[in-house]
Amino acid sequence: MSIRTFAIAAGLLAACAVAQAKLPAPPPPTPEAAAKADEAKARTAYNGKVEAYKLCKAQDRAAANHFKTTGGSGKPSMGGAPACADPGPFAYTPPKPAEAAGAHSPPATATSPPSNQAPAGAPTPKKP
Repeated sequence: MSIRTFAIAAGLLAACAVAQAKLPAPPPPTPEAAAKADEAKARTAYNGKVEAYKLCKAQDRAAANHFKTTGGSGKPSMGGAPACADPGPFAYTPPKPAEAAGAHSPPATATSPPSNQAPAGAPTPKKP
């Protein structure tokens, strides 16, 4: 590779880096896209639980087959291992929006100040 070819390649690489740096940030996702992404994340987590359940059941069958064929001393001690937990059917309930969840303010109108401290200009009572 000649020096000239190397210089051209380095120049093109630098130009691409500068062009990449000036790209605008992607727009924020729409509420519908965000809801779809949340559901996809929940479905992925559920699929992981299903795969773990299937693996647990397969391990149980393999252990039972091993003890059956080797004529072992009955069932193996599980050592406190939990039984395989069936995740059940997939159910996704989308979270409530912040406005519906009551996250911004209490439902009732305020009838007293938020704190019960005396105002800054009020005299403090004497201690007995």
